[in-house]
Amino acid sequence: MAKGIFITGTDTGVGKTVVAGGLACALMREGFDVGVMKPVQTGCLETADGLLAPDTNFLINITDVRDNIDLITPYRFKEPLAPSVSAETEGREIDIERIITSYNLLTKIHDSIIVEGVGGILVPIWKDLLFIDLIKKLSIPIIIVARTGLGTINHTLLTARYAHDNGIEIIGIIFNHTDKKEDGIAERTNPDIIKRLCNIPILGILPFINNLNTEDVKSGNLCNIFSEKIDVKYIKSFLSV
Repeated sequence: MAKGIFITGTDTGVGKTVVAGGLACALMREGFDVGVMKPVQTGCLETADGLLAPDTNFLINITDVRDNIDLITPYRFKEPLAPSVSAETEGREIDIERIITSYNLLTKIHDSIIVEGVGGILVPIWKDLLFIDLIKKLSIPIIIVARTGLGTINHTLLTARYAHDNGIEIIGIIFNHTDKKEDGIAERTNPDIIKRLCNIPILGILPFINNLNTEDVKSGNLCNIFSEKIDVKYIKSFLSV
């Protein structure tokens, strides 16, 4: 069993941060001491106190962890681009060993760590190093976050196939409604089609959550939704305590 779970997505904007925060919160409710990690955050906001990392801030607020932000997010960049591009644009480098060291330190503090990626598993972290390479170095299983709508079959199957072919354990898939429009045929049928085609567990389908943002987090509400809609007990079985 693993000390951590990596939350990846089929694309950017599919709800990885909501899933990472909700899962951490739900696991805490189950008695786990959970830490969170977002190794790289791009698209940070400039403030008087430095760069504010919105996703990291959300994860910290929802879990109330007190770990040093340099452990949670070792690399923070202003430009909302792939990490390698943001780093090169700002004249900086990303050291994968620093990320691994931060993760290992967090595993000494907490029972389990929920790690959130950037975009999908083939997004470059630095030069030719991809997020899938980081996942393999951390030796932890993944949860794939996917949209429910048109196009998700191809995106989800590609992600699952590539992860499987690279020896990465897939716990399951979480579908997330990224807008409040009413479900059509695609939204209603895609999860079952994907399950049949790839034989990977569907861990649940999250509704569109209105007014959820990094500045005003209703952690109790999200935790309740997550505990109700997602198979947390199955996910818990993959973690060591």
